[in-house]
Amino acid sequence: MPPFFSSDNEMLRAEIAAAAARMIAEDGVDYGTAKRKAAKRILGNNKVRGDVLPDNAQIEEEVRVYNELFLGDTQPARLRRLRLLAMDVMEELAAFNPHLTGAVLNGTAGDHSDIHLQLFADSPKEVEIFLLNRRVDFEVSESAAFQAGAAPVETLSFLRDGEGVHLAVHEPDALRGARRMPAGQRERANLETVRTLLAEQADE
Repeated sequence: MPPFFSSDNEMLRAEIAAAAARMIAEDGVDYGTAKRKAAKRILGNNKVRGDVLPDNAQIEEEVRVYNELFLGDTQPARLRRLRLLAMDVMEELAAFNPHLTGAVLNGTAGDHSDIHLQLFADSPKEVEIFLLNRRVDFEVSESAAFQAGAAPVETLSFLRDGEGVHLAVHEPDALRGARRMPAGQRERANLETVRTLLAEQADE
């Protein structure tokens, strides 16, 4: 938390972000729910203005701080396990151009985190058949597309070595329309990048 704030709003945003980060790290609450619960806890039943709510980037940074302060002995090993498992799954699904996303990519993954992959295929049925041929027992649901205004995409979920894996299946052209992130930030990473992240983590 910064040593000073230029406004009461900044102080509230920081307080809400820290409280939300604690819920995410300790209980596995999603960002949206954590943000709402944290705001209610701090502001009570007062109407919450949008300008006092932190964005996800600020909350993510607070999750990193929380992990370093309270989970420094366990979180790096947990993150490495999930990245190794993600790499194994991505290698199996290489035909569908898999990309890692979420907490396992950005480094904030904890005890409650699952592996989230984006696949790119002409039809979700291709991925379903691939999994069925390998006797993978999966469930089908939907998740939001990463392109603004696009319809939800089919998502296939299963357990691998006791960890949740979620495959969001996008059209092949969707990746070309994905927004570019600022330098130093990644919204998704291909197999080669995940291998590099693991090598970098091993050197730390």
